[in-house]
Amino acid sequence: MSASKPPTEPSLGRMAVLDAVRLFAAIVVVLYHFTARAHDPWQEGTNSSEFFPDLSDFTVFGQFGVDLFFIISGFVILMSAWGRDVTSFTTSRISRLFPGYWAAVLLTAGLLMFVWAPTGKQVELTEVGVNLTMVQTAFSVPMVDGVYWTLWFELRFYVLIGILMLFGLTGTRVLAFAAIWPTAAVLAEAAGAGLLSDLLIAEYAPMFAGGMAIYMVARDKRNLLAWLVVLQNVALGAGWASLNTRERLMEWTAFEPPVIWCVLASLACFVLVALVTLTPVSRITGSWLTTAGLLTYPLYLIHQYWGFAIIRLLQDDLPRYAVLAIAVGASVVLAWLIHRLVERPLSPLLKRGLKRSFESLAQEDGRPRTKRIPAPALTRVDSPVREREPVS
Repeated sequence: MSASKPPTEPSLGRMAVLDAVRLFAAIVVVLYHFTARAHDPWQEGTNSSEFFPDLSDFTVFGQFGVDLFFIISGFVILMSAWGRDVTSFTTSRISRLFPGYWAAVLLTAGLLMFVWAPTGKQVELTEVGVNLTMVQTAFSVPMVDGVYWTLWFELRFYVLIGILMLFGLTGTRVLAFAAIWPTAAVLAEAAGAGLLSDLLIAEYAPMFAGGMAIYMVARDKRNLLAWLVVLQNVALGAGWASLNTRERLMEWTAFEPPVIWCVLASLACFVLVALVTLTPVSRITGSWLTTAGLLTYPLYLIHQYWGFAIIRLLQDDLPRYAVLAIAVGASVVLAWLIHRLVERPLSPLLKRGLKRSFESLAQEDGRPRTKRIPAPALTRVDSPVREREPVS
Protein backbone atom coordinates (compact mmCIF):
# COMPACT_ATOMS: atom_id res chain seq x y z
CA MET A 1 0.00 0.00 0.00
CA SER A 2 1.41 3.36 -0.97
CA ALA A 3 1.52 6.32 1.34
CA SER A 4 -1.32 8.70 0.60
CA LYS A 5 -1.61 12.35 1.53
CA PRO A 6 -4.72 13.70 3.18
CA PRO A 7 -6.68 16.25 1.22
CA THR A 8 -5.18 19.72 1.43
CA GLU A 9 -7.22 21.83 3.82
CA PRO A 10 -6.68 25.15 5.58
CA SER A 11 -4.11 24.82 8.34
CA LEU A 12 -4.94 25.77 11.90
CA GLY A 13 -1.69 27.71 11.94
CA ARG A 14 0.93 27.87 14.66
CA MET A 15 -0.59 28.35 18.09
CA ALA A 16 1.83 30.59 19.94
CA VAL A 17 0.28 30.15 23.38
CA LEU A 18 0.59 26.39 22.99
CA ASP A 19 4.34 26.98 22.60
CA ALA A 20 4.31 28.86 25.90
CA VAL A 21 2.48 25.95 27.54
CA ARG A 22 5.22 23.63 26.32
CA LEU A 23 7.82 25.82 28.02
CA PHE A 24 5.67 25.83 31.16
CA ALA A 25 5.67 22.01 31.09
CA ALA A 26 9.46 22.00 30.83
CA ILE A 27 9.86 24.48 33.69
CA VAL A 28 7.67 22.44 36.05
CA VAL A 29 9.69 19.33 35.20
CA VAL A 30 12.90 21.26 35.92
CA LEU A 31 11.56 22.44 39.30
CA TYR A 32 10.40 18.90 40.08
CA HIS A 33 13.91 17.58 39.46
CA PHE A 34 15.63 20.35 41.42
CA THR A 35 13.30 20.51 44.44
CA ALA A 36 11.17 17.38 44.81
CA ARG A 37 12.68 14.36 43.10
CA ALA A 38 14.69 11.98 45.29
CA HIS A 39 18.03 13.23 43.98
CA ASP A 40 20.79 14.65 46.14
CA PRO A 41 22.33 17.57 44.23
CA TRP A 42 22.05 19.83 47.26
CA GLN A 43 23.84 17.59 49.70
CA GLU A 44 25.19 14.09 49.45
CA GLY A 45 22.62 11.56 50.63
CA THR A 46 19.86 14.16 51.13
CA ASN A 47 16.67 14.39 49.05
CA SER A 48 16.00 17.69 47.31
CA SER A 49 12.62 18.04 49.03
CA GLU A 50 14.35 18.40 52.42
CA PHE A 51 15.76 21.73 51.26
CA PHE A 52 12.37 22.95 50.00
CA PRO A 53 9.78 21.47 52.40
CA ASP A 54 7.08 23.97 51.42
CA LEU A 55 7.81 24.45 47.72
CA SER A 56 8.16 20.73 47.09
CA ASP A 57 4.54 20.16 48.17
CA PHE A 58 3.65 21.80 44.86
CA THR A 59 6.60 21.01 42.61
CA VAL A 60 6.21 17.29 43.24
CA PHE A 61 3.34 17.46 40.73
CA GLY A 62 5.85 18.61 38.12
CA GLN A 63 5.96 14.95 37.15
CA PHE A 64 2.70 15.66 35.34
CA GLY A 65 4.62 18.01 33.07
CA VAL A 66 5.47 14.82 31.17
CA ASP A 67 1.76 14.06 30.76
CA LEU A 68 1.27 17.60 29.49
CA PHE A 69 4.15 17.15 27.02
CA PHE A 70 2.55 14.02 25.59
CA ILE A 71 -0.92 15.57 25.23
CA ILE A 72 0.63 18.51 23.38
CA SER A 73 2.65 16.08 21.29
CA GLY A 74 -0.50 14.22 20.27
CA PHE A 75 -2.00 17.51 19.08
CA VAL A 76 1.10 18.98 17.41
CA ILE A 77 2.39 15.81 15.74
CA LEU A 78 -0.99 15.06 14.18
CA MET A 79 -1.19 18.66 12.98
CA SER A 80 2.33 18.32 11.57
CA ALA A 81 1.47 15.06 9.79
CA TRP A 82 -1.80 16.31 8.29
CA GLY A 83 -1.40 17.02 4.58
CA ARG A 84 2.05 15.44 4.39
CA ASP A 85 3.39 12.16 3.14
CA VAL A 86 5.47 9.81 5.27
CA THR A 87 8.82 10.92 3.87
CA SER A 88 8.25 14.63 4.55
CA PHE A 89 6.93 13.80 8.03
CA THR A 90 9.98 11.65 8.74
CA THR A 91 12.30 14.35 7.44
CA SER A 92 10.72 17.02 9.63
CA ARG A 93 10.88 14.87 12.76
CA ILE A 94 14.50 13.79 12.32
CA SER A 95 15.71 17.30 11.52
CA ARG A 96 13.77 18.70 14.48
CA LEU A 97 14.79 16.15 17.11
CA PHE A 98 18.34 15.05 16.47
CA PRO A 99 20.58 18.18 16.28
CA GLY A 100 19.59 19.45 19.73
CA TYR A 101 19.63 15.94 21.11
CA TRP A 102 23.15 15.23 19.81
CA ALA A 103 24.37 18.46 21.38
CA ALA A 104 22.72 17.65 24.71
CA VAL A 105 24.15 14.11 24.80
CA LEU A 106 27.68 15.31 24.04
CA LEU A 107 27.54 18.21 26.48
CA THR A 108 26.13 16.10 29.30
CA ALA A 109 28.54 13.24 28.60
CA GLY A 110 31.45 15.69 28.59
CA LEU A 111 30.32 17.09 31.94
CA LEU A 112 29.91 13.66 33.54
CA MET A 113 33.09 12.15 32.12
CA PHE A 114 35.54 15.04 32.54
CA VAL A 115 34.17 17.70 34.90
CA TRP A 116 31.71 16.50 37.55
CA ALA A 117 29.46 13.55 38.15
CA PRO A 118 27.26 12.61 41.11
CA THR A 119 28.26 9.60 43.15
CA GLY A 120 27.53 6.37 41.34
CA LYS A 121 27.02 7.95 37.92
CA GLN A 122 29.51 6.61 35.38
CA VAL A 123 29.31 7.09 31.63
CA GLU A 124 31.21 4.93 29.16
CA LEU A 125 32.18 6.09 25.69
CA THR A 126 30.32 3.20 24.09
CA GLU A 127 27.17 4.24 25.95
CA VAL A 128 27.52 7.74 24.56
CA GLY A 129 27.72 6.34 21.03
CA VAL A 130 24.56 4.29 21.45
CA ASN A 131 22.77 7.19 23.12
CA LEU A 132 23.39 9.32 20.04
CA THR A 133 21.01 7.02 18.13
CA MET A 134 18.17 7.80 20.57
CA VAL A 135 17.18 4.11 20.71
CA GLN A 136 19.37 3.10 23.64
CA THR A 137 16.35 1.97 25.66
CA ALA A 138 15.53 -0.67 23.04
CA PHE A 139 18.95 -2.23 23.66
CA SER A 140 18.94 -1.77 27.44
CA VAL A 141 21.92 0.58 27.24
CA PRO A 142 22.10 3.02 30.18
CA MET A 143 20.99 6.56 29.36
CA VAL A 144 23.55 9.35 29.59
CA ASP A 145 20.78 11.40 31.22
CA GLY A 146 17.68 9.85 32.74
CA VAL A 147 15.40 12.47 31.19
CA TYR A 148 15.83 10.76 27.83
CA TRP A 149 13.33 8.10 28.88
CA THR A 150 10.46 10.15 27.44
CA LEU A 151 12.03 10.14 23.96
CA TRP A 152 11.50 6.40 23.66
CA PHE A 153 7.77 7.01 24.15
CA GLU A 154 7.81 9.82 21.59
CA LEU A 155 9.63 7.71 18.99
CA ARG A 156 7.11 4.88 19.29
CA PHE A 157 4.29 7.37 18.92
CA TYR A 158 5.87 8.72 15.73
CA VAL A 159 6.07 5.19 14.34
CA LEU A 160 2.37 4.65 15.04
CA ILE A 161 1.54 7.96 13.33
CA GLY A 162 3.70 6.94 10.36
CA ILE A 163 1.83 3.65 10.05
CA LEU A 164 -1.48 5.49 10.20
CA MET A 165 -0.23 7.86 7.47
CA LEU A 166 0.39 4.89 5.19
CA PHE A 167 -3.34 4.27 5.19
CA GLY A 168 -4.08 7.98 4.74
CA LEU A 169 -5.06 10.47 7.41
CA THR A 170 -8.78 11.08 7.41
CA GLY A 171 -11.02 12.26 10.21
CA THR A 172 -12.71 8.88 10.50
CA ARG A 173 -9.46 6.93 10.65
CA VAL A 174 -7.84 9.29 13.13
CA LEU A 175 -10.81 9.20 15.52
CA ALA A 176 -11.08 5.43 15.23
CA PHE A 177 -7.38 5.12 15.97
CA ALA A 178 -7.54 7.58 18.89
CA ALA A 179 -10.40 5.58 20.40
CA ILE A 180 -9.22 2.01 19.78
CA TRP A 181 -5.47 2.41 20.38
CA PRO A 182 -5.49 3.52 24.06
CA THR A 183 -8.27 1.05 24.88
CA ALA A 184 -6.26 -1.81 23.41
CA ALA A 185 -3.13 -0.57 25.17
CA VAL A 186 -4.80 -0.47 28.57
CA LEU A 187 -6.29 -3.94 28.02
CA ALA A 188 -2.87 -5.31 26.98
CA GLU A 189 -1.35 -3.86 30.14
CA ALA A 190 -4.11 -5.34 32.30
CA ALA A 191 -3.67 -8.74 30.65
CA GLY A 192 0.06 -8.75 31.30
CA ALA A 193 0.92 -8.81 27.59
CA GLY A 194 4.25 -7.08 28.08
CA LEU A 195 5.47 -6.88 24.47
CA LEU A 196 2.11 -5.73 23.10
CA SER A 197 1.77 -3.27 25.96
CA ASP A 198 5.17 -1.79 25.11
CA LEU A 199 4.39 -1.56 21.41
CA LEU A 200 1.13 0.23 22.15
CA ILE A 201 2.75 2.60 24.70
CA ALA A 202 0.21 1.60 27.36
CA GLU A 203 1.50 4.02 29.98
CA TYR A 204 0.85 7.17 27.96
CA ALA A 205 -1.39 6.16 25.07
CA PRO A 206 -4.39 8.10 26.51
CA MET A 207 -2.32 11.29 26.59
CA PHE A 208 -1.11 11.02 23.00
CA ALA A 209 -4.53 9.92 21.75
CA GLY A 210 -6.25 12.61 23.81
CA GLY A 211 -4.09 15.25 22.15
CA MET A 212 -4.98 13.82 18.75
CA ALA A 213 -8.67 13.97 19.57
CA ILE A 214 -8.38 17.58 20.76
CA TYR A 215 -6.83 18.39 17.39
CA MET A 216 -9.84 16.85 15.65
CA VAL A 217 -12.13 18.98 17.80
CA ALA A 218 -10.08 22.04 16.84
CA ARG A 219 -10.75 21.21 13.19
CA ASP A 220 -14.49 20.87 13.78
CA LYS A 221 -15.88 21.88 17.16
CA ARG A 222 -19.35 20.54 16.22
CA ASN A 223 -18.05 16.99 15.81
CA LEU A 224 -19.69 15.13 18.70
CA LEU A 225 -17.68 11.97 18.02
CA ALA A 226 -14.41 13.87 18.43
CA TRP A 227 -15.59 15.27 21.76
CA LEU A 228 -16.52 11.77 22.94
CA VAL A 229 -13.06 10.44 22.04
CA VAL A 230 -11.52 13.32 24.00
CA LEU A 231 -13.63 12.44 27.04
CA GLN A 232 -12.74 8.75 26.69
CA ASN A 233 -9.03 9.52 26.81
CA VAL A 234 -9.44 12.01 29.63
CA ALA A 235 -11.08 9.25 31.67
CA LEU A 236 -8.39 6.70 30.78
CA GLY A 237 -5.62 9.22 31.50
CA ALA A 238 -7.09 10.15 34.88
CA GLY A 239 -7.44 6.48 35.79
CA TRP A 240 -3.85 5.84 34.81
CA ALA A 241 -2.67 8.86 36.82
CA SER A 242 -4.40 7.56 39.93
CA LEU A 243 -2.43 4.33 39.65
CA ASN A 244 0.75 4.45 37.57
CA THR A 245 1.79 8.09 37.97
CA ARG A 246 0.99 8.06 41.67
CA GLU A 247 3.11 4.93 42.13
CA ARG A 248 5.98 6.62 40.31
CA LEU A 249 5.74 9.63 42.57
CA MET A 250 5.84 7.43 45.66
CA GLU A 251 8.87 5.59 44.24
CA TRP A 252 10.79 8.63 42.98
CA THR A 253 9.99 11.13 45.76
CA ALA A 254 9.40 11.25 49.50
CA PHE A 255 5.69 11.97 48.94
CA GLU A 256 2.53 9.89 48.95
CA PRO A 257 0.11 12.18 47.10
CA PRO A 258 -3.64 11.59 47.52
CA VAL A 259 -5.33 9.86 44.58
CA ILE A 260 -7.66 12.78 44.02
CA TRP A 261 -4.77 15.20 43.55
CA CYS A 262 -3.23 12.96 40.89
CA VAL A 263 -6.57 12.72 39.10
CA LEU A 264 -7.01 16.48 39.22
CA ALA A 265 -3.47 17.05 37.94
CA SER A 266 -4.16 14.79 34.97
CA LEU A 267 -7.45 16.54 34.24
CA ALA A 268 -5.72 19.92 34.47
CA CYS A 269 -3.28 18.87 31.73
CA PHE A 270 -6.11 18.05 29.31
CA VAL A 271 -8.05 21.19 30.23
CA LEU A 272 -5.01 23.41 29.72
CA VAL A 273 -4.34 22.07 26.22
CA ALA A 274 -8.03 22.38 25.33
CA LEU A 275 -8.12 25.95 26.66
CA VAL A 276 -5.25 27.19 24.50
CA THR A 277 -6.31 25.34 21.33
CA LEU A 278 -10.13 25.47 21.32
CA THR A 279 -10.79 29.01 22.55
CA PRO A 280 -9.87 32.49 21.25
CA VAL A 281 -6.62 32.11 23.22
CA SER A 282 -5.37 30.09 20.24
CA ARG A 283 -5.30 33.26 18.13
CA ILE A 284 -2.91 35.15 20.42
CA THR A 285 0.42 35.75 18.71
CA GLY A 286 3.86 36.87 19.81
CA SER A 287 7.37 36.07 18.64
CA TRP A 288 8.55 35.54 22.21
CA LEU A 289 5.90 32.82 22.63
CA THR A 290 7.25 30.98 19.59
CA THR A 291 10.80 31.36 20.93
CA ALA A 292 9.62 29.89 24.23
CA GLY A 293 8.40 26.84 22.38
CA LEU A 294 11.71 26.44 20.56
CA LEU A 295 13.65 26.48 23.85
CA THR A 296 11.47 23.79 25.42
CA TYR A 297 13.16 20.76 23.89
CA PRO A 298 16.81 21.70 24.58
CA LEU A 299 15.87 22.90 28.08
CA TYR A 300 14.32 19.54 28.88
CA LEU A 301 17.33 17.66 27.51
CA ILE A 302 20.12 19.65 29.14
CA HIS A 303 18.83 20.86 32.52
CA GLN A 304 19.29 17.91 34.83
CA TYR A 305 23.00 17.23 35.32
CA TRP A 306 24.16 20.69 34.32
CA GLY A 307 21.71 22.12 36.85
CA PHE A 308 22.90 19.66 39.46
CA ALA A 309 26.52 20.67 38.86
CA ILE A 310 25.66 24.35 39.31
CA ILE A 311 23.72 23.59 42.50
CA ARG A 312 26.59 21.58 43.96
CA LEU A 313 29.04 24.36 43.05
CA LEU A 314 27.05 27.19 44.65
CA GLN A 315 24.94 25.69 47.40
CA ASP A 316 27.49 26.31 50.17
CA ASP A 317 27.88 30.00 49.34
CA LEU A 318 24.42 31.33 48.45
CA PRO A 319 20.86 31.03 49.80
CA ARG A 320 19.11 27.98 48.42
CA TYR A 321 16.45 29.95 46.52
CA ALA A 322 19.15 32.05 44.88
CA VAL A 323 20.97 28.88 43.87
CA LEU A 324 17.73 27.44 42.51
CA ALA A 325 17.10 30.58 40.43
CA ILE A 326 20.65 30.51 39.06
CA ALA A 327 20.42 26.80 38.19
CA VAL A 328 17.12 27.30 36.35
CA GLY A 329 18.38 30.45 34.62
CA ALA A 330 21.64 28.83 33.56
CA SER A 331 19.69 25.87 32.15
CA VAL A 332 17.56 28.24 30.08
CA VAL A 333 20.66 30.05 28.81
CA LEU A 334 22.31 26.75 27.89
CA ALA A 335 19.12 25.71 26.09
CA TRP A 336 19.15 28.98 24.14
CA LEU A 337 22.77 28.41 23.13
CA ILE A 338 21.95 24.91 21.88
CA HIS A 339 19.05 26.29 19.89
CA ARG A 340 20.99 29.25 18.49
CA LEU A 341 24.33 27.57 17.78
CA VAL A 342 23.25 24.02 16.92
CA GLU A 343 19.58 23.68 16.05
CA ARG A 344 19.19 26.80 13.91
CA PRO A 345 22.16 26.15 11.60
CA LEU A 346 22.15 22.33 11.62
CA SER A 347 18.44 21.49 11.39
CA PRO A 348 17.91 23.11 7.96
CA LEU A 349 21.06 21.42 6.60
CA LEU A 350 19.91 18.04 7.88
CA LYS A 351 16.42 18.63 6.51
CA ARG A 352 17.71 19.49 3.03
CA GLY A 353 20.05 16.52 3.03
CA LEU A 354 17.30 14.11 4.02
CA LYS A 355 14.93 15.62 1.47
CA ARG A 356 17.48 15.14 -1.33
CA SER A 357 18.10 11.58 -0.16
CA PHE A 358 14.43 10.67 -0.23
CA GLU A 359 14.01 12.33 -3.64
CA SER A 360 17.00 10.42 -4.98
CA LEU A 361 15.57 7.14 -3.67
CA ALA A 362 12.18 7.94 -5.21
CA GLN A 363 13.79 8.60 -8.58
CA GLU A 364 15.79 5.41 -8.32
CA ASP A 365 12.68 3.40 -7.43
CA GLY A 366 10.73 4.94 -10.32
CA ARG A 367 13.45 4.39 -12.95
CA PRO A 368 12.72 1.46 -15.32
CA ARG A 369 15.12 -1.35 -14.80
CA THR A 370 16.61 -3.13 -17.82
CA LYS A 371 18.12 -6.55 -17.65
CA ARG A 372 21.82 -6.44 -18.23
CA ILE A 373 23.08 -8.97 -20.79
CA PRO A 374 26.69 -9.87 -20.31
CA ALA A 375 28.87 -9.06 -23.31
CA PRO A 376 30.21 -12.06 -25.19
CA ALA A 377 33.79 -13.01 -24.64
CA LEU A 378 36.14 -11.68 -27.31
CA THR A 379 38.26 -14.22 -29.15
CA ARG A 380 40.66 -13.91 -32.03
CA VAL A 381 39.08 -15.05 -35.26
CA ASP A 382 42.31 -16.60 -36.42
CA SER A 383 42.74 -18.82 -33.37
CA PRO A 384 40.57 -21.74 -32.46
CA VAL A 385 38.43 -21.52 -29.33
CA ARG A 386 39.59 -24.16 -26.94
CA GLU A 387 37.46 -25.65 -24.24
CA ARG A 388 38.65 -24.95 -20.75
CA GLU A 389 40.14 -27.99 -19.11
CA PRO A 390 38.48 -29.03 -15.85
CA VAL A 391 40.34 -28.16 -12.71
CA SER A 392 41.53 -31.30 -10.99
